Amino acid sequence: MLQTVNKSPFEKNAMQSCLRLSPQGSAVLFYEDGVYAAVKGTRFESQIKEATQQFSVYALLPDLEARGMRAEDVIDGVKTVDYSGFVDLVADNGAVQAWL
Repeated sequence: MLQTVNKSPFEKNAMQSCLRLSPQGSAVLFYEDGVYAAVKGTRFESQIKEATQQFSVYALLPDLEARGMRAEDVIDGVKTVDYSGFVDLVADNGAVQAWL
C-alpha cells in the first residue's frame, strides 16, 4: 500500500502517525508540504533515516523544487520521484492511504 503525507511535520503529526501505524514494507510518499520531512538537517532526519529501513520512502521532486530545495537536500535513503513516478507508485501499490 502507498502511504501519502502532504502536511509539514512542523505543523501536523501526519508523518509521525504514518510511520508509526503503516505496515512494514509500505511505500511512503511525501508531497506538497510533506516534503519538508525528507530534508536533511531537520529534527526529523533520524526518524526518516530509520523509516528507510522499514519502508520505501519517496519525496516528490517538483514539490521540493517549488519550495526552493533540490534532490541533493534530501535525506540519504529517500528517493525522489517526478509526477510520472508518483503515478507509477499508485499503480504499483494498488491502494493509497492518505495521512492528513
